[in-house]
Amino acid sequence: MQYRTEKDTIGEIQVEADKMWGAQTQRSVQNFAIGTERMPHEVVMAFAQLKKATAKANHKLGKMSDVKMRAIEAAANEVIEGKWNDHFPLVVWQTGSGTQSNMNMNEVLARRGNEILAEQGSDEKLHPNDDVNMSQSSNDTYPTAMHVAGVLAVTEQLIPAVQKLKATLDEKAKKFDEVIKIGRTHLQDATPLTLGQEISGWRHMLEKSERMIKESVEHMRELAIGGTAVGTGINADPKFGGYVAEFIAEAVGTEFTSAENKFHALTSHDEMVYVHGAVKALAADAMKIANDVRWLASGPRSGIGEITIPANEPGSSIMPGKVNPTQSEALTMVSAQVMGNDAAIGFAASQGNFELNVFKPVIAYNFLQSVRLLTDSLVSFNDNCAIGIEANLDVIENHVKNSLMLVTSLNPHIGYEKAAAIAKQAHNEGTTLKESAVKSGHLTAEQFDEWVRPENMVGK
Repeated sequence: MQYRTEKDTIGEIQVEADKMWGAQTQRSVQNFAIGTERMPHEVVMAFAQLKKATAKANHKLGKMSDVKMRAIEAAANEVIEGKWNDHFPLVVWQTGSGTQSNMNMNEVLARRGNEILAEQGSDEKLHPNDDVNMSQSSNDTYPTAMHVAGVLAVTEQLIPAVQKLKATLDEKAKKFDEVIKIGRTHLQDATPLTLGQEISGWRHMLEKSERMIKESVEHMRELAIGGTAVGTGINADPKFGGYVAEFIAEAVGTEFTSAENKFHALTSHDEMVYVHGAVKALAADAMKIANDVRWLASGPRSGIGEITIPANEPGSSIMPGKVNPTQSEALTMVSAQVMGNDAAIGFAASQGNFELNVFKPVIAYNFLQSVRLLTDSLVSFNDNCAIGIEANLDVIENHVKNSLMLVTSLNPHIGYEKAAAIAKQAHNEGTTLKESAVKSGHLTAEQFDEWVRPENMVGK
């Protein structure tokens, strides 16, 4: 293994010769050998967009030469294209402001930028702090990268996944709109509804969650950049933050603005708490939908069995022919993880002491993990389960026919107490509801057939 010597304000340190990073990144690698959770790729990409935008802003303000600006921009574009993915090795468990990740990007862009400058025959040199980090502090760049990464992940990944499953459920709701089934409350038989109506509830959950997430994410479009170390904007032009936000918005194709109050932007992450709360609400709905699906598909002979779902893989290593609702299980596990992440994010966001919150990496990591997992699991659940849901008509019809809760339709005609007595007698004697009703003498067989009609009990 060959090494080169890098230097920072602490002193000299050895870095593997083929690595693009410098001294501060290497110190972080050695000082924080904690866990395997790497800085999210989304944060790295957001940092590259940010550094490209800051170079353009500094150039526009007359603080950076055209040559240096273009070298940083070219190097950042290579990072965005994925050329240097292996050169961002840092873990989440580092300094709470994300300083080392900021410097990791600064060092990679400076080194690659200098290679580009040398290839062009330029005598100019980029310095990671003086040039790539010009007008910036880790304290305002990391929260900016958090917001950019978060907004893009939610709008470009999660929302489309929600919409995909929502479309499938909408199709199923229409397909099964005339299939009358028994309802259930408290896990007990209740009055009828249609399978389409039941699925429409699932669809509306996703519709509502989508609206809440879209509304909440608007607050994350405010960026901390320009606040520098404590929010005063020291060493940055007052116009710098606004220019950077404009350049980022132009590059990624969605709106960002400079935060109105930078003191808030550096020390508070209530926006991410708020958005993740909406993401958690989606997870709660996903948990309910997945659980309903696996209950309704339970069996095949000793469960509810009112719907069938695709058989994707063998369900047991010992029981031949067993098939399990694995997509539901995956989605519910993801939902549990998201709920745990929400607790971590909320606590971490509460730890803003004075002018800085120093729990930023763990907030970003958990937020982006939640979005990524929910995105992937919703798409997987849609593609491998939801689109294959079918109604088991024989089982559904049998459950409706044998349900004692159809007696509810007799209430307006004979009263609640007499209707209850009929249902209890049918249950105790193992007879049909009709047999018990006629035996009671409160109504005739013809009246029962006229009044107890499931199709008239579904509100259509």
